[in-house]
Amino acid sequence: MSFLRRRATPAGPDFDVLAMDPGDWPGNLGAGLLPAPDGTCQGVFLRYDLFGGRGPAMIIGNLPEGSPAREVPEGQVPFEVAQLLIALENDEEVTVTDTEDVPVMQGDNLLIVRRLKLSESRISCVQFDRSDNVLVTIAAWDRPITDDLYALLKPLPAELFQQG
Repeated sequence: MSFLRRRATPAGPDFDVLAMDPGDWPGNLGAGLLPAPDGTCQGVFLRYDLFGGRGPAMIIGNLPEGSPAREVPEGQVPFEVAQLLIALENDEEVTVTDTEDVPVMQGDNLLIVRRLKLSESRISCVQFDRSDNVLVTIAAWDRPITDDLYALLKPLPAELFQQG
């Protein structure tokens, strides 16, 4: 996957961010960076809001190898699911009840997608590893994650993450 590459000179995050182009999403987009004490980027999270300011419908996270947000105890939800619940002001305790690996084609590339089954059935969550060891997690509220979504994923331009 040639488009999943490390940048020689980071412009924000030190890796390409795989997500949906903001122009392809009819709602509002927000982005957050997870910085490390040494100034490196330990993750990028994009919030896609279809609910008119009442919370996101989807969060897509990109976590590089070594990011502390990747370390979750067994049965606990990924960081992106926890952030989705916080944004929706939902304080219900949610746990991972099962996982299933599913092969999915993205263009000419095969992804092994891990579908997480959660105790809250209104949340859909999938994860996959990119070729540069960045973990992509997609958490959606009240929307199933179908194979069509993977065709919309693409690297976003670095300018979106530059401070200005």
